Amino acid sequence: MAHTLSFDATIKENLTPGSLIESQRRRGRGSLSRESGRFEPLRREELDDGWGTLETLSALETKAHIEKPRSLITKNDSPDIRFDRSINPYRGCEHGCVYCFARPTHAYVGLSPGLDFETEIFVKEGAAQLLERELSAQNYTPKIIAIGSNTDPYQPIEKRHRIMRSILEVLSRANHPVGIVTKSALVLRDLDLLAPMAEKGLVKVAISLTTLDPQLARLMEPRAAAPIQRLNVIEKLTAAGVPVTVMTAPIIPAINDHEIEKLLSRAHAAGAQEAGYILLRLPYELRALFTQWINQYFPDKASRILSLIQSTRDGKLYDSAFGKRIIGAGPYAWMIGRRFEIASKKLNFQQISLRTDLFAPPRRKSEQLSLF
Repeated sequence: MAHTLSFDATIKENLTPGSLIESQRRRGRGSLSRESGRFEPLRREELDDGWGTLETLSALETKAHIEKPRSLITKNDSPDIRFDRSINPYRGCEHGCVYCFARPTHAYVGLSPGLDFETEIFVKEGAAQLLERELSAQNYTPKIIAIGSNTDPYQPIEKRHRIMRSILEVLSRANHPVGIVTKSALVLRDLDLLAPMAEKGLVKVAISLTTLDPQLARLMEPRAAAPIQRLNVIEKLTAAGVPVTVMTAPIIPAINDHEIEKLLSRAHAAGAQEAGYILLRLPYELRALFTQWINQYFPDKASRILSLIQSTRDGKLYDSAFGKRIIGAGPYAWMIGRRFEIASKKLNFQQISLRTDLFAPPRRKSEQLSLF
């Protein structure tokens, strides 16, 4: 049954045990609950009232919602990242990474940043046509477009909807540079597009590698490719001439921080040429969702994990200030940064640059007709 409570606008650091969704229903999912978002006037929880009604509820399934966006390219002015524009083919992500900093965006559509983020996926239909229109604008200046900076463009739903494929076809025809971030082997499907673009210096692919432990990966990223598969993806992309970045992100204190050097070393051996990292980010509802998760799976060191996170965020679980939100601050964050830098230098990772001078705007219909 649905139990309605008054909603406290202050984000809770812990969720009540009653808010957990029964384990069989959320099997294969990352989050443990379906807590209401911060904009909702009421907080709803599923609670067992003793009549056994929850036993009849089926396992959570992924639902696709067609979205008709008015624009596709998103601009940003953050000094913390190298790109100023991005595309997200989907809203929400089936991979279910419990740490995903994009989870709170589901609150903007009245859904839970928890399990709804993993099961209620918005598909941006007509994205390719919209992109062609935006690239053909007279005042458009080509710069690298990042895809996958929020949600994975190669998540399982892409197999059916092929939104990422259609976007990549447009970028390929226009000789437009693109940087892709993914943790899916599905990216290999598009090698017929990626390899020719790589020959022109138009594409690089960042593979997110968070752990080499398959059991830990299953807890952190239940529907993403296993670590060994991601290393295989790096090898195959490299063999096809596609430059690869390894993203050891996020680094989570006392969970995967001990793997930094091994992650970089294995990725380098597989062919990665560039490396990056991000310290765990916990904006808005993610603070409560992550705290709930570590209390469930790491109860013996949950307090230590939270304490280390707070040490990197001026005593809080998150600090959104530029210069701090990506790499944190304080002694522990400094130590993580130095370990990453030393390991990267030892392996001779280099920055991968892409070209923008080959860009050819898509022809508008009026221009096409003028040929006849």
